Amino acid sequence: MPAEPPADDVPMLVVGLGNPGPRYVANRHNIGFLVADEIADRMGGKFKSHKAGADVLEGRLGGRRVALAKPRTYMNLSGGPVVGTARFYKVPAENMIVVHDELDLPFGNLRLKLGGGENGHNGLRSITKSLGTRDYLRVRFGIGRPPGRMDPADYVLRDFAAVERKDLALEIDRCADATEALVAKGLEAAQNLFHAR
Repeated sequence: MPAEPPADDVPMLVVGLGNPGPRYVANRHNIGFLVADEIADRMGGKFKSHKAGADVLEGRLGGRRVALAKPRTYMNLSGGPVVGTARFYKVPAENMIVVHDELDLPFGNLRLKLGGGENGHNGLRSITKSLGTRDYLRVRFGIGRPPGRMDPADYVLRDFAAVERKDLALEIDRCADATEALVAKGLEAAQNLFHAR
């Protein structure tokens, strides 16, 4: 497991997962897009349409060269644009960070990891299948379990609850901090910073 960040001359790809279009903007499933938008603000740039099927911003984050991407496909087809973008920028899987929602963590909890299963997440499943490996970095943003007997597929496509929206901007900011730390310091150091809570 790489504890150190990659050499500066090797670019990194940071991918925020979500669904395109105004209907999905504030959904729990779109937390990856919301975090990517916050990171884009920090990088001081704007996303541009890329031939790989993603909106991409090139720049520097945490002192490193980064391509920040939001696939323009629906979540379950994220793999094609992600792999296309990675190939274009010559980014190996181990230098890829995917920011996504996580049902198995309470709201706002963050966990950083390398590899592992997809836990039923269709975006991750698509990326793993297209990449041919699970060995990419993930920033998992907790959205909690659905209440009662609600279908998880319905739950992730609902907007955050009013009580969650109160803290959402702060949690997005913290998730962007964690992603930046992962880029700048590597997995182990970033975990030590953000797994305390």
